[in-house]
Amino acid sequence: MSYESNPILDKLPKHLKQFIKPQNYEEYTAIDQAVWRYVMRKNVDYLSKVAHSSYVDGLKKTGISIDHIPNMYGMNRILKEIGWAAVAVDGFIPPSAFMEFQAYNVLVIASDIRQLENIEYTPAPDIIHEGAGHAPIIANPEYAEYLRRFGEIGCKAISSAKDYELYNAVRHLSIIKEAHGTPQSEIEEAEKHIEHLQENMGEPSEMALIRNLHWWTVEYGLIGTVDNPKIYGAGLLSSIGESTWCMTDKVKKIPYSIEAAHTEFDITKPQPQLFVTPDFAFLSQVLEDFANTMAVRTGGLSGVKKLINSKALGTIELSTGLQISGEFSNVIENDGKPIYIQTTGGTALAYREKELVGHSIAHHADGFGSPIGKLKGINIAIEDMGPRDLKAYKIYEGEQIALEFEGGIKVEGTIITGTRNLMGKIILITFENCTVTHNDQVLFQPEWGLYHMAVGQNIVSAYNGPADLNSFNLMSHQITESTIKSKKDEKRLQLERYYEQIRHFREGKNTTISRNKVFQALKKDHPKDWLLPVELYELAKQDNNLEFQQEILEHLEQIKRDNPKVGHLIDDGLQLVDTALVS
Repeated sequence: MSYESNPILDKLPKHLKQFIKPQNYEEYTAIDQAVWRYVMRKNVDYLSKVAHSSYVDGLKKTGISIDHIPNMYGMNRILKEIGWAAVAVDGFIPPSAFMEFQAYNVLVIASDIRQLENIEYTPAPDIIHEGAGHAPIIANPEYAEYLRRFGEIGCKAISSAKDYELYNAVRHLSIIKEAHGTPQSEIEEAEKHIEHLQENMGEPSEMALIRNLHWWTVEYGLIGTVDNPKIYGAGLLSSIGESTWCMTDKVKKIPYSIEAAHTEFDITKPQPQLFVTPDFAFLSQVLEDFANTMAVRTGGLSGVKKLINSKALGTIELSTGLQISGEFSNVIENDGKPIYIQTTGGTALAYREKELVGHSIAHHADGFGSPIGKLKGINIAIEDMGPRDLKAYKIYEGEQIALEFEGGIKVEGTIITGTRNLMGKIILITFENCTVTHNDQVLFQPEWGLYHMAVGQNIVSAYNGPADLNSFNLMSHQITESTIKSKKDEKRLQLERYYEQIRHFREGKNTTISRNKVFQALKKDHPKDWLLPVELYELAKQDNNLEFQQEILEHLEQIKRDNPKVGHLIDDGLQLVDTALVS
């Protein structure tokens, strides 16, 4: 196994475990560690003033260090105390899988870390975003329950075929943007492609809407009042650029409501507006209001149509509790109600999330079709008929019968048997020599074998994924492209060695290293690098070496003149050093 398990991870279904990858802690370079340290020191200094109180408390509770990138094993030892766990994955994973992990109280952490060039913000999920953004806040029990419940509801949301195309495009952009040396033209092309997809998505799917809710709460949420908000969203907590920007008047603050589900976002740009929730409990209230609009709770004709549009594995549940899982391809409707549903390919039938014996995808390899609704001219639905009613209407073993449903579906054949649920209601009737028609259209012929007719007056629920996880082979996830590990040239390896020497000096592993020699070599070989000089300045300040401090400051001023974009990063780094040593 590529990761160390624990009781929470043991409960994960196999199809989620396929996304987990080893963290490979030894692959983090000294530059990576320096990036983590810089962002975390700046974050803790600034966020202690503007973040929700749960953030700083949570850093301590989840064992996240300011000086070292967190080790997943160490995090898990501490997270289990609050009933959670963490796993490493390769960048973005499909939204439904991401949310399903949350439903199992598992935090998904992209184990890569942003490049120094993207220190303020990256569209790619990375360990700063996940580890330093999401993990601390889940120490708050109310918020942790919101996150779990969000995952539980979110993984049932129905996607559209276009959603998956957009997911792949966003994943591609995040990979190339973090890959060292990607031409700017390629990045711009990928951004334009995402823009084009976003403008042509059509009517948003449930997954698109709930993803908006996720973005404006879990990722970019503010809490408190519009006039005095605090940060709790992981995207803001992990972005030293946006956490400052979002507190200015340039970002509009809006009271949080279900409207957030219909507010689009652009992952490539800072957000022009943010939503403010009064407290964490209100997040759960809005989530429940949104869930009430989803097909998982409303079912009906629109639910089936959403599943057909998704072109993916989904489930409908009938009023008897019978669950039909497969790829839905057709629905016949009458007076705004579904009267016949049809799947294509392997289909499984279940009751209470457990597959019915004899109704696996092997038994229904070519799809499944069934009428829905009441019989014509009979007030009582089949599911509400007791044994005497069924006998009176000749719905009985051995009877040759013609059933006509409201809407014109006819089922003619000999009844072999019926299947009942725990409450004694009949949920399935099996026929031989059966013909099913709608007007002149033949839907099932006797030579196709036994006909299994689902019993149900209404479709009460429709949702993404199968009823019984064991009914289908869900181990088919294929990542279209993996995070690019660029081959490092000698110059890059040299810079990593300089960072490592200074890190070892600071941590007391090797105090014989001449910092001055490293600095002179850095100036000569890597004149644009600014983060290591800031770390050297910190050490010179600790030693009260005024001459060395001055030399470093002059060099940093030159870097600021040559590259004004990093000026504020240098100034912030120096200010952190000065403040830390004064306090």
